[in-house]
Amino acid sequence: MRAIVMREFGGPDVLRLEDVPEPAPRGGHSLVDVALAGVNYADVHVRGDSYLAPVELPYVPGNEVVGTVDGTRRVVGLCRGGGYAERTLLHRRVTWDVPDAVSNEQAVALALQGNSAWHLLFTSLRLTKGETVVVPAAAGGVGSLAVQLAAHAGAKVIGLAGSPEKRKLAEELGAHAVVDSTAEDLTERILDAAGGPVAAALEMTGGVTFERTLAAVAPRGRLAVYGFAGGDLASVPTRDLMERSITVSGFWLPQLYADRTALPTSMQALFDAVVDGSLRPLTGALYGLGEAAQAHRDLAARTPTGKLALDVAR
Repeated sequence: MRAIVMREFGGPDVLRLEDVPEPAPRGGHSLVDVALAGVNYADVHVRGDSYLAPVELPYVPGNEVVGTVDGTRRVVGLCRGGGYAERTLLHRRVTWDVPDAVSNEQAVALALQGNSAWHLLFTSLRLTKGETVVVPAAAGGVGSLAVQLAAHAGAKVIGLAGSPEKRKLAEELGAHAVVDSTAEDLTERILDAAGGPVAAALEMTGGVTFERTLAAVAPRGRLAVYGFAGGDLASVPTRDLMERSITVSGFWLPQLYADRTALPTSMQALFDAVVDGSLRPLTGALYGLGEAAQAHRDLAARTPTGKLALDVAR
């Protein structure tokens, strides 16, 4: 079968299309004929050897797919690598049947990014109606879903985005205000947009953006960290945390894979929201399997909006 194989760490060019053996059967897993493989920042970190979990080479990247089991049953699921391929294995605990009303393009946006957005808001931040929350990359994969979920839950959403087009899209998705994420006075802009310090915030850039976002969080507020897309990890100033009684939590979706209720609960909520029209996954560009390197270049440049995926039939 065809797959994208990494035999070294490095830039996008290490993602090469090869013929490889099919996955060997494993207990508790189903063999899936992949239709679409999601492309995520986690894959970029894997390629650059900066992912939270180390991988052994050679390695087939890809942590989420939508496809069919036994040629008939349409499923979406999570995997720890192996997604950039014509066939992969999904553990039954993190595999879900896709409702007829949900398209493949919508489904592939929900498994990793949708579940992340849901649990960041409602498990990590414990967001409630009437609170104000900051959502970074508000036109991106996780961010665009988090904006909609938070607004639908009755929160006031301050979206961050780096271009006028993305800020406009964030507003269309339900953000009550939008802020230029690249501004040096980011903290002041968040405070102005929110009318004061915010109760909750998400953060996925790292470096100075982390510091500026944290500075906008109110006493006894919460901040959840789920990435460092800017490439720089941030150090948490514990004195500031104590002075303002702020809670900073980390989030990594694979920690929920073994939980028997967490992901089934969020996945059902996401499917229901898509079916009833209250959640619109942004379907972005589709690339052929052999175009994985270009998909990574585009993702790193932060030019696309919505969900990027590989169409393995191309």
